Amino acid sequence: MKKNIYQKCSRMTAVFLAAAMLLTGCGGSGDTPSASEKAESTTRESTDTTKETDSADAKKDTEKQQDAEQKGVSGDTASYLTDASDAPEVAGLTCQGKLKLEYADCFDVYYYEDDYQLIDVHDSAQYLLVPEGAEAPEGLDDSIIVLQKPLDKIYLAASSTMALFRALDSLDNIKMSGIDASGWYIEEAKQAMEDGKIQFAGKYSEPDYEMLVDQDCDVAIESTMILHTPKVQEMIEDLDIPVFIDRSSYETHPLARTEWIKLYGAMLDKEEEAYSFFNEQAKVIGDLKDFKNTEKTVAFFFVSTDGSIVVRRTQDYIPSMIELAGGRYVFQDLDSVETTSASVSMSMEEFYAAAADADYLVYNATIDNPIQSVDELVAKNELFEDFKAVQEGNVWCVGKYMYQATDIVGQLITDFHLMLTDGDEKDMTFLTKVSDK
Repeated sequence: MKKNIYQKCSRMTAVFLAAAMLLTGCGGSGDTPSASEKAESTTRESTDTTKETDSADAKKDTEKQQDAEQKGVSGDTASYLTDASDAPEVAGLTCQGKLKLEYADCFDVYYYEDDYQLIDVHDSAQYLLVPEGAEAPEGLDDSIIVLQKPLDKIYLAASSTMALFRALDSLDNIKMSGIDASGWYIEEAKQAMEDGKIQFAGKYSEPDYEMLVDQDCDVAIESTMILHTPKVQEMIEDLDIPVFIDRSSYETHPLARTEWIKLYGAMLDKEEEAYSFFNEQAKVIGDLKDFKNTEKTVAFFFVSTDGSIVVRRTQDYIPSMIELAGGRYVFQDLDSVETTSASVSMSMEEFYAAAADADYLVYNATIDNPIQSVDELVAKNELFEDFKAVQEGNVWCVGKYMYQATDIVGQLITDFHLMLTDGDEKDMTFLTKVSDK
């Protein structure tokens, strides 16, 4: 049961008022006060004023929390809310506020009376979280997807979210995975699958529909990859299983991806845990903000099977990490490219023109396989031999674990910084230097 903030604030107010009454009730002897007595009196009056101000502030906070509780929002949750003048209309429900966000731009969570919440994933869909034992309100817009709590039979096909569920101590809510045990780099997820607590239910493009039904799946959490197989999404929805599409990969700030933990905290009634974890990660990145920029340039990419080069958009979270680490992303004008993806595909000639003189090449093996040597990179295209970074031995690789590690983004920023400043590779979490041969 969540703590009752109203009761706590009331007790604090009573203590402050009692203290103030005791202090103001103390009278003097009528004699002229000494210098020390005057000083003590001044200090006491200052203390009284401070306590009275604190008492008034506590009273305001108490009234705010009490008002929120009367409207169906718990005291703890109310402290995480802000103004919601833009709240979507939900039939029969009154909005009490929306979740405070610091970096995320791709979603909002609105809180309504009687413990209903509405998740608005921008440019995607809206989802109404219905509390356990309750029903969706009559007249609900057909476009709003209903998610009935508790959500404890989840099919998770969006690999980047597993770390957030782990951070919320909620792996038990996941019963099926779109990745088998060998594909997980999160040890707890791999162990849960090996122990049979999470079953492999087919990858996102070929789910085991029969298993989803037999396990009474209450939501399929997908990445935007599901948009490439619309018939699969339609099949899942035809089974009366709602599909939730995670769009955290479209966020532009590294902490914004991590802030999606607040969305999942709302899904699982773990807002307090979500905020606590996020604040810890925000502090980690806050401690990195004073890295001096080296002005060294970095190209982050991989080679597709058709020979084209895939890089990240300029305003993507990866270039943001490079900048925070003290480097410069080589592609500074890719936001004008017409694409809905966070990645941009280009020819080798275009890549060569922009990145041949880059100080560092970082191969993105979260999609492709890691490269073990420069020879492997050159085998993909002989033009790589002419790159400055290849000739100077500054080719690095980031492994597959990086994309699943949504909860520890600060470590990759640290890795980039160590790379840019000739730090020790042993201190890196994600980056490995590619050998010359």
